[in-house]
Amino acid sequence: MKQDPIKDKMSSNKTKPTNASVHTFIGKLADQNKQSDCRKLLELMQKITRNTPKMWGNSIIGFGKYHYRYKSGREGDCFLIGFSPRKQYLSIYLMCDLKNMYLDFEKLGKHRRSVGCLYIQKLSDIDLTALEAIATKAIAYTKSKYG
Repeated sequence: MKQDPIKDKMSSNKTKPTNASVHTFIGKLADQNKQSDCRKLLELMQKITRNTPKMWGNSIIGFGKYHYRYKSGREGDCFLIGFSPRKQYLSIYLMCDLKNMYLDFEKLGKHRRSVGCLYIQKLSDIDLTALEAIATKAIAYTKSKYG
């Protein structure tokens, strides 16, 4: 069967694990408060996943890995949970639909969210225990859905 190189290129995941140093990446952040928040997230996510952090692309720190396959046929590998220190927010990637009823954001604190991401300006705005509970449930859901 002949492969279509254009279709293959379009459907491949652009964000892949790299060998770049997570600690060097965090250390290069200009904002000292953001560096501190990233180190706290690093510790929290390592505790939750029991995985070593890995750079995914040039700006995302991911933990663990799973293989997804959508009904459309698209498939690939991604991290179970991750975060990225963006200009305005810390983006926390939970890799599941955040409208899921069993994820409780009531106690989290000041945040915004999209389909699979939480956006937090600084960790002092949220309850880290609530974040840990949300992240743990999101990981369990992702594992149950994709194995």
